[in-house]
Order: sequence, then C-alpha cells, then structure tokens
Amino acid sequence: MTKILVLYYSMYGHIETLAQAVAEGVDSVDGAGAQIMRVPDLVPRKLAEKVGAKLDQEASIAEPMMLADYDAVIFGTPTRFGNMCSQMRNFLDQTGYLWATGAMVGKIGSVFTSTGTGSGNETTITSFYNTLIHHGMLIAGIPPNAPEFKNSSEQHCGSVYGASTLSGADNSLQPTNADISLAQAQGRGVAEYARRMGP
Repeated sequence: MTKILVLYYSMYGHIETLAQAVAEGVDSVDGAGAQIMRVPDLVPRKLAEKVGAKLDQEASIAEPMMLADYDAVIFGTPTRFGNMCSQMRNFLDQTGYLWATGAMVGKIGSVFTSTGTGSGNETTITSFYNTLIHHGMLIAGIPPNAPEFKNSSEQHCGSVYGASTLSGADNSLQPTNADISLAQAQGRGVAEYARRMGP
C-alpha cells in the first residue's frame, strides 16, 4: 500500500476542506491510502476564539518524525504574505533529524494553499519548495493534463503548482466545487506518481 500523508494547518477551515478533498483524490487510486493530520497551533486558545478560528477539527496532531513513515506528503498551508504560515514553518523547523539522516530523500512532496485576497497563492507554494528540496523530496503539483483544468464552467484558484481557494478578507468565502475538484486531482496525481515509484 502506498501511504500518503495530507498534513495541514487551517485556521478558519478552508485548508481543512481542501485537505479532505486531497485525501479523497489519494483514496481514489488503487493501492494508495491517505491519512489526514494537522500541525499544532501556535495561537493561544483565547485569542483563537476571539478571532473566530475553527477549533473543532477532526484531524489528529502530527509529530515531525512521522513524515518518514509515508511515501509522499501533501502539505496544506494558508498563505501569509506569500509564504507558509508560522505553524507549518515551526513544524518543519523540527525536522532536522529527518534531514540529517536523509529520511525524506526521494519521497514526493506537494503543496496546496488558501488566500484571503487572491494574492500569494503560487508564491506560497513555490517558496515552500525550498524546504522540500533541502529534504531531497521530489516535487509534484497537479498534472497539467488533469481534466479538471478543462472545465471552465466555474472559476477556480488552483494551478499546476497546486490546489488553492479564496477565503475572502473576512474569511466568509468557501472553496468552490472547482477548487474541490482540483484538490482531488492533486491527491490523485500524487498518489499515481508515488505508486509508480514504489517497490
């Protein structure tokens, strides 16, 4: 079985929704299975409650060393000024042992994101690549021939770099059906790549 981790941080639920769609895409591939986990929050609970953060998320909290147990990791992070969020950065900064031992070399890494205003989607994903490359991971986006790209009946925020959605400045928007479809395509694509590379 090809094991794929969907690892995310979601403050308002947008990335959580995409993570579930990515996992559905993974699970649609024979011989592949997804596990959804999230990174710990760094925002004090009282402050998180004050700003309306979604605190009741089902995914369990991951530990950095767990990454080595998977054939691929698909990371989900909201954009923060064109970069990953601090929660994901803090988690990845604890993976020095994995780097030192080469535990992630040759595994597939992929990234999806969300933004409030539409700016920073692709830079968040591509700047995330720096960490993946230092770990020796092989980078995958959404296959450019994915049929979801040919459906122009509804706008989407994703690209070949990875799935994305627009939350709006007040976080009131939700992922569109097209955003969900591209997230599923990303999960499916990564699972197919990982399965081909497996033993």
